Amino acid sequence: MASPTRFTLTEHSPTLWRVTFDNPPVNLIDSTMTSELDEVFTRAEKSDRVAVIVFDSADPEFFIAHYDLSAKDELDHVLAHPEEVHPYTALLTRLTKLPFATISSIRGIARGAGSEFLLATDMRFASLEKAVIGQFEIGMSAIAGGGPATRLPGLVGRGRTFEILYGGLDLDGARAEQYGYVNRSFPDAELDSFVDELATRISSFDLQTIRDVKRFVNVATLRPDAEFKDQMDAFWAAVNRPAQQHVAGKLFEAGLQQRSELERDLPQWVTRFQYSAGAGEGQ
Repeated sequence: MASPTRFTLTEHSPTLWRVTFDNPPVNLIDSTMTSELDEVFTRAEKSDRVAVIVFDSADPEFFIAHYDLSAKDELDHVLAHPEEVHPYTALLTRLTKLPFATISSIRGIARGAGSEFLLATDMRFASLEKAVIGQFEIGMSAIAGGGPATRLPGLVGRGRTFEILYGGLDLDGARAEQYGYVNRSFPDAELDSFVDELATRISSFDLQTIRDVKRFVNVATLRPDAEFKDQMDAFWAAVNRPAQQHVAGKLFEAGLQQRSELERDLPQWVTRFQYSAGAGEGQ
């Protein structure tokens, strides 16, 4: 495969790989990142040696900010081809089923599609001081499209899923651990060493046994793939409505997808531009 442009791929050994997101200014997910990750997954499966992939970020402030909301051509394509599964939905479904272990090491903001990505990995470990995780989409008059309504209940329970998706607020590392959003949170200085030790340990084990563990856990825990398509379809339908377009327009004017105070504190900013269905204006 060609060298990726949205992240770096480090092959620490034939059995242990690391994907480090590096897509300035705020590590957005876009169609290019999706296709490059898909190529990595294909290469890892064809190697028949990979036991673990760790995902982390080169940016201590942003793990993955969210999906690139500026892609108008993508919206046009989705609306014109409703029968297709969105590539990001397909990527996350594939990620959950990869025949080896996947670990998210979370330092910085992981909102929206960033949260959805880490939920699709097998294990999640977070920095107590620097992890910020959440689903802000309700503040933009949209459902979260990447499947958290399906993946979160099994991790945090029904009530906390509603709190996360209805509230649209961030969780810090301590609260994310308390709720079960992540496996564990560590003081920032200890995060890398723990993840490295765990990933190295797993990578030393028999590959067939790792595959068997993944297969049987997936049988017990995964929901039907169709649920994920329905959620992504609902997200793109929302993007085409005046309510979402109003809030998104105001957010872009204020610094969305730039290295800005808005991106650092997005759940509070979206409430400033709420759409009024009667007046068609923000409050």
